[in-house]
Amino acid sequence: MITMYTTSWCPDCHAAKQALRALGLPYQEINIEQNPAAAELVVKINKGKQSVPTLVYGPHAVSMSRFSLGRLKAWLLEVGLLPQQA
Repeated sequence: MITMYTTSWCPDCHAAKQALRALGLPYQEINIEQNPAAAELVVKINKGKQSVPTLVYGPHAVSMSRFSLGRLKAWLLEVGLLPQQA
């Protein structure tokens, strides 16, 4: 399952959640405003930047800041969560 690190005020987070729901992909959301350890993890993953949404699937992680559906689909394809024809 995808873990998505978010904040309550992030429009890109809302767009990413909507896109994952539309694609039928389940995810677990962790709000970094409420979880200091998760906020530290996001900074570590993003080389010092607190960038949200950050998506993690197994060993794969990506920031979807400046969200685009095309970039999300490319990442999902890369990590094996999206069939070729989607």
